[in-house]
This record gives sequence, structure tokens and C-alpha cells, in this order.
Amino acid sequence: MLQFKKIGRRGFIKYAAAGAVAAAASAYYTKGSWGPYIGDMSWSTGSGPTTRLEDLYLASNIQARDTDALIIVDMQNDFMPSGALGVKEGDEMIAPMNKLAERFHRPGNLIIMTQDWHPPGHLSFASSHGKKPFDPYESEGIGPVLWPDHCVQGTPGAEFHPDVQAKYAKVIVRKGYHPTVDSYSTFIENDKKTHTGLAGYLKELGKKRIFLCGLALDYCVYYSAMDGRDLGFEAVVVIDLTKAIDSPPGHLSNALSNMIEKGVQFTRSENIMT
Repeated sequence: MLQFKKIGRRGFIKYAAAGAVAAAASAYYTKGSWGPYIGDMSWSTGSGPTTRLEDLYLASNIQARDTDALIIVDMQNDFMPSGALGVKEGDEMIAPMNKLAERFHRPGNLIIMTQDWHPPGHLSFASSHGKKPFDPYESEGIGPVLWPDHCVQGTPGAEFHPDVQAKYAKVIVRKGYHPTVDSYSTFIENDKKTHTGLAGYLKELGKKRIFLCGLALDYCVYYSAMDGRDLGFEAVVVIDLTKAIDSPPGHLSNALSNMIEKGVQFTRSENIMT
């Protein structure tokens, strides 16, 4: 199992001050539920037009190629509905995700999985500062808010959901294990300068397009898609195999708008031909 260094967690909120982030996020967070979810929201914190899931153009009849890679993001117990940082219905997409992975695997296409892998006392945890989850906090590679303890190395919460077919993955990228730097993107750490090595690995194998699914749509999937585009890859988000947090309200809309502007494509799993 190949491990790369962790990802990059970049400016989590671009459209609100850290205090507003904390207030809105804490208002929506409960253990096992982040509040509004995929399909529930149609508003935005920004002043521009709202982008909704139902507004997305979905590409059809995409033929998978040997230059493609499927990246399955953070399908771990702590991100499941009953987990420490649970996403509602996050477990309901496991079965169709396994089917897509099997279809990618059959002709030998590359599958990569990512795994949040924080050490105890990670600096992004509110408990490390005597604060509450979603309290504002800023330092290099951390913030602008603090998180509940989640995906701690060696704990059941950090393990993949038992129904996820990890056997199809050729590579597992563990991220977030540097104690003082947090992460979102699979490609670049949150200090915005440390690369995980995943881009080089994909390019060495001649991969040109990435398909992204997993948790969460407007966080790790989003930042991975954005960085993937910046690094020269085509990026396709499999929209029926991801769920959003949308906390604070409007974050999903902003993420969708940014991905569209960046040239990220969207499709459904049944539209991918292997």
C-alpha cells in the first residue's frame, strides 16, 4: 500500500469572515449530521447568482480510457452519518460506488483511495486549543475554523466503512498526518506549497483525467478537483456518488460555481462507460 504525504487544506472560506464561518457552522453541526445536505440547498452567501445541483450540466456517455484514474475520497467511518463528523446519507452511495470501482478495475484502470489520518492532538482539532468545534482559528496550514476530533490514526473512526471495497484500490493516499498542517486537497497541503506527490504519480503513469467521488462534495472533493485542474488534469465529479456538507450555508453553491469556472465536468456514474 503506497502512502503519499497528506493533502492541503486551503482557505476554507472565501466568502465570509472566520467569525461568521464559526457561527454558521456551529449552528448547523450536530454529531452525525452537518445540517443541509446535497439536494436541500438553493442559496448562497455570495452576492452573485446561486449555483444549484439541479442546474449542473451532466455529461453523458463518457468513455473511460486507460489514461483515467478514479479517486475515491475519504469514505471513512467518522464521515458516515453516525461518525464524529458525519455527512447525512454518506453511506447510501457505497453500493453504487463499489459498482463503479469494479467497472473501473475490470479493464485495469487505476483506482486511488484517500484516507484522513490525523495524529492525536492534531492542531486542527478544537480540543487541542480548549475551544469548541468551529471556533475561528488561524495559523499557517490551519483554519479558519477548528474541527471536532475525527479520523484519528488507528481508531475505528479512521477506518474505511466496512462495506467499501478497498480491494480495488492500487494506491491509498493518507492525508492530514502532519500534526500542524490540515488538509483538503489530495494534491496540495493546506500550506499551499507542499505537494503530496499524487500529481507526479499520476503523470508518471500517463494519467490525464481524474474522476472524483466520495466525501465531501464541497470540501475534499472540491479542493481536489480544483487543484487537479490547476495541475493540468481533466477533472470529472461523479455527482451521484458524493454528498455535500454546505456549512456555512452557501458553501456548496460557491464550490459548484468555482468548479464550473475552473472547467470541472460533472456526470452520473451510469453515464461512465467502461
